Amino acid sequence: MEMRRAGTSGLTLSRLGLGTMTWGRDTDEIEAADQCRAFLDAGGNFIDTASTYGDGDSERVIGGLVGSLFNRDEVVIATKAGIGFSDGVRRIDASRHSLIAELDRSLSRLGSDFVDIWQIHAWDDATPLDDTLSALDYAYTTGRARYVGISNYSGWQIARAATKQQSNSMKAPLTTVQNEYSLLNREVEIEILDAAQECGVGFLAWAPLARGVLTGKYRKGVPSDSRGAAPHFAKHIEPYLDNRSSRIVEAVAVAAEGLGYSPLEVALAWVRDAPGVTSALIGARTGAQLRGILTVEQITLPDKMRQVLNEVSAN
Repeated sequence: MEMRRAGTSGLTLSRLGLGTMTWGRDTDEIEAADQCRAFLDAGGNFIDTASTYGDGDSERVIGGLVGSLFNRDEVVIATKAGIGFSDGVRRIDASRHSLIAELDRSLSRLGSDFVDIWQIHAWDDATPLDDTLSALDYAYTTGRARYVGISNYSGWQIARAATKQQSNSMKAPLTTVQNEYSLLNREVEIEILDAAQECGVGFLAWAPLARGVLTGKYRKGVPSDSRGAAPHFAKHIEPYLDNRSSRIVEAVAVAAEGLGYSPLEVALAWVRDAPGVTSALIGARTGAQLRGILTVEQITLPDKMRQVLNEVSAN
C-alpha cells in the first residue's frame, strides 16, 4: 500500500487507515483481529481509534492485539480525546485537565506508554484555545504522544491552532487534522483542505463512504442487518438518505457498472486520491467486509470519471 507523508512532518501513513469505531461493540475481539490481520497483510500501517469509541473498548481491543498480532513499532496508532457521553448526552471538554486525564486512560487501555498521534476530537467553545493546545504540548514533550493533531475543526480553527503552535519551537507542531469527506459531503473543499495544506498539516478523511451509503446498500431502504438499522447509528445515516444523496449514489452506481468496479471501490478511490488527502479511514464490522473494501487498492479512477463525479456531486 502506498505511504504518504503527513503534512510537513516526518510521519508516513498508509493511504488507507483502519477505523475502529465499532470495535468492542459491534465488532468483537475475534473479528477485530481478523480485520487487523487483513489490513496489515495489505500493507496498511495506520490504525485510528478514540477514547469515546465503545466507551474505551475500541482502545482495549487494540491494546490486546499489541504483541500478539503485531509489534508496537509496526503500526501507527492514533487516538482522540475531548468528547464523552454523560447520561447519553454528548459532551465536549477540551480543557487541559480533562484531556491529559483522558490521555492517560487511553494509554492504559492501549497497554502502551505512548501513542503515535494524539488528536483533539472537537473544538471546544467553552475552553480557551491556549488551554487546549497546552495539553498537546504536554503530551508531546513528555513523550506520551509522538505527534499531535486535531479533528473536526473548521478552516479558521485549523489556521489559528496551527499558527499558535508554529509560533514557538517549544510547542508541539500540528501533524494531522481529521474531518469528514466523501462524495456526499465535500464541505472540506471550501476551506479546510486549503488551510491544512497551507499550515503543513496532513489531512485524514473519515466516513469516505458516507457511513456506508455510497456502497449502494441503502438504495432500496435500510437493510435490517445494516448499521443504519441499529438504534445507536441510525441518526448518522438519515442525513444521507435525501434526494440529493440518492442522485449521487445512483451516479456512482452507474459509473461503477461502466468501469467494472463496485460502487464502494469508486467512491473510496475518489476520496483516497483526492488532492490534499493523506489517508482515508475505512471501517467494517467483519474481516470479510474489510477484505472487500481493500480491493480498492487494485484500482485508480480514470481522470475523466473523476471529473464526472466531481460535477455530479458539486451541488
